[in-house]
Amino acid sequence: MSLLSLDRLLRRPAPAGEKLTIGLVNNMPDAALKTTERQFRELLDRAATNTPFKLRVFSFPELSRSVDGRRYIAEHHEPIENLWASDIDGLIVTGAAPVAARIEDEPCWPTLTRLVEWAERHTKSTIWSCLAAHAAVRHLDGIERRPLGAKLSGVFDCGRVADHALLALAPPRWTTPHSRYNELPEAELRARGYRILSRSRAAGADIFTKRCGSAFVFLQGHPEYDAGALGREYRRDVVQFIAGKRNDYPELPVDYFPDDVARAMRDFRAIAEHQPGDALFERFPALPAMSAPWHGAAVGFFAAWLAQLEARRSRLFGWLPAPALRSFSPTYA
Repeated sequence: MSLLSLDRLLRRPAPAGEKLTIGLVNNMPDAALKTTERQFRELLDRAATNTPFKLRVFSFPELSRSVDGRRYIAEHHEPIENLWASDIDGLIVTGAAPVAARIEDEPCWPTLTRLVEWAERHTKSTIWSCLAAHAAVRHLDGIERRPLGAKLSGVFDCGRVADHALLALAPPRWTTPHSRYNELPEAELRARGYRILSRSRAAGADIFTKRCGSAFVFLQGHPEYDAGALGREYRRDVVQFIAGKRNDYPELPVDYFPDDVARAMRDFRAIAEHQPGDALFERFPALPAMSAPWHGAAVGFFAAWLAQLEARRSRLFGWLPAPALRSFSPTYA
């Protein structure tokens, strides 16, 4: 099939009933549960200009939830059991806050590993994000996540290191938020057959892939984050320090806050480290309105992913070539 035919196929209006079905398995803690769903839904909506889809949301029963969290899940999520018998085109599996030193001791490990094996056989492509990426790689190839000396948090410059259709709409370099306590060694990933698509000098492997029956895509970063996400996380971590729930004061997210806000945050830290007390948090600097310069590249990535799902559903075997994707969605170039 020619590139012109591919382009026409992707541009044609989708007949009624032919929407892609995207599954989202949301493993985030209660505080980020609704926000994470909104972030992914908005990103997919922006990316799906030519690819109608419906989103089905699932969650793992093993994760500890508050009363409000359980109520929200009961009203808005499907039980994970429904997924096993579902017809899903593409799947997105979020990360979660790590609670164990060994990933095999995470509460959701048994269901995560079952999900990896199910996704291999029943999805056209699956995106594994953050902790879910670490778990999938561990289960597939025995590669263990490596703890970092401190939390990696900030907006990091990333660059393309492989020519791949998923990056056909991306510029040569872009920025992506990262927020994690662990990493996957890039050399081990390459040795086990993973293809690194993008990396950051400071944050390491960013996007990488492996064919596992399904086309598996792994993200160590968080392209879905809204503009204020890193600021909210930083404030949450400061609250935990003030409340005595963590021993170390959190570092500022890298290249995120404007200079004046970063200076105010450092001044507050100097006070908080010497004058502890819950009342002190009332003096925490106000979080400013932020921009999200990474959103353009994130929309392009998900537009390319959705186009690949549509092509696979239309029985166009293999990834679409980059030129077809560029003509399919020029607004994200």
